[in-house]
Amino acid sequence: MADGIAVLGSTGSIGRQTLEVAGHLGVRVRALAAAGNNPGLLLEQAKRFNPDIIAVTDSGAARVIAGALPRKTEVLHGLEGLCAAASQSGAPVTVAGVSGAAGLPAVISAIKAGKTVALANKEALVMAGRMIMGMSREYKTSILPVDGEHSAIFQCLQGQDGKAVKRLILTASGGPFLEIPAAELEDITPEQASAHPVWNMGAKISIDSSTMMNKGLEVIEASMLFGVGTDRIDVLIHPQSIIHSMVEFTDNSTLAQMGVPDMRIPIQYALTYPDRLKGLSNALDLAELGSLTFAKPDLHKFPCLSLAYDAARTGGTMTAVCNAANEAAVSLFSEKKVRYAEIPVLIERAMGAHVKADDMNLDNIYAADREAREFVLNAAGCDIRAC
Repeated sequence: MADGIAVLGSTGSIGRQTLEVAGHLGVRVRALAAAGNNPGLLLEQAKRFNPDIIAVTDSGAARVIAGALPRKTEVLHGLEGLCAAASQSGAPVTVAGVSGAAGLPAVISAIKAGKTVALANKEALVMAGRMIMGMSREYKTSILPVDGEHSAIFQCLQGQDGKAVKRLILTASGGPFLEIPAAELEDITPEQASAHPVWNMGAKISIDSSTMMNKGLEVIEASMLFGVGTDRIDVLIHPQSIIHSMVEFTDNSTLAQMGVPDMRIPIQYALTYPDRLKGLSNALDLAELGSLTFAKPDLHKFPCLSLAYDAARTGGTMTAVCNAANEAAVSLFSEKKVRYAEIPVLIERAMGAHVKADDMNLDNIYAADREAREFVLNAAGCDIRAC
């Protein structure tokens, strides 16, 4: 079990649940990092866990927090502070819970510092998966998945011969619009798209779940984590979210990982791996559930899933473009500057305009990310400086 952790994105959904698990396990929290848009919660976390380092994106929030804490607590800000928290020397495990492309530099810093990375930031692998996995091998570190689906696959693969894997099957709840006809999705509001029927997640991830882009990004992430081509990764709609994912082997047997839908389970497994300790969630009662249902995803209704597969097949910097265009489009939708139905349209146009680079260095990845965001803002008729 980890004897010290750094928690990036501590005020977000994953971060809050990680701290709950850390308190339950008695794990020392050595570093906290957050955006700074909820300084009250961050200050409350700092007083409870007494970390050595606190990093805040916003310098103003950093000053407020520094003024309310003992001098021995180092309070940093900006990207430099985030990376310092990620690589804090007293924390052998870094929980990467910062969402979006902003989490990539911190993941790199943690790997270079020799940390085990408990990865909840799928965008890092979507943008730069081959580079990240190569760095993990170079620095002899481990990347342990925190996403429920990837944790499920990771658990199913324990003790298995990788050559015997036939395909990976990621399950998806289907989001809040599973039963709504495609024609009725035109005027969906951000509030409706953020209301996930099963999981308690942040607004951006919930919207991604509603479009199924979240599942598309998870397909790319799974390909990078487990070294399986996306042609051998399928998605299956499972509204009850009890089976979190499955692995089918060459003998046509299938292993599935099951549990109540509670992110504290995969978080705890990442912190205690390879051990299993008493957890916080309820036990699974299959008799009470009665039945589990499955269906293939409707790619006409959820075109974002197809776009993610297209980006993976194209390779190179196209996955970074897909991710960045989605982040930009979802941000505009959240601000009610574009309609829900325009999200996949903007992503597809940004991907169509991109000439991929196969050299996966950070300069090319960041250039592709920046290009896609600017394209989406221009295509949506936004002043880049204002948006």
